[in-house]
Amino acid sequence: VQLQASGGGLVQAGGSLRLSCVACGRNPATYSLGWFRQAPGKEREFVAGIVPSGVTSRYSDSVKGRFTISRDNVENTMYLQMNALERDDTAVHYCAAASYSSITNVEAAWHYWGQGTHVTVSS
Repeated sequence: VQLQASGGGLVQAGGSLRLSCVACGRNPATYSLGWFRQAPGKEREFVAGIVPSGVTSRYSDSVKGRFTISRDNVENTMYLQMNALERDDTAVHYCAAASYSSITNVEAAWHYWGQGTHVTVSS
């Protein structure tokens, strides 16, 4: 599976952005998809994940209630709607795919990665 993330940019605190991740390859609809992010000087961390059917999702505590993950299996695209953005959300955001139907926040368990898209939140 190949992943292509887009939608990052510069936004003021309190604003919104929507990230997209297009998945290409064999049967991308059978993969769990997720978002991770890496802030300057920090390790990459789990943000959100969604199972192949889209029925179940999971969020990190830091984004719960502000971010919404979704997917369109016809378009093979995953989205991350980010609202009420904070300066601490500034990071390179990566999409990832895993060949099982569950969600884990363990980075090493995800098999495929996109190139990342930059999100910068200004005060």
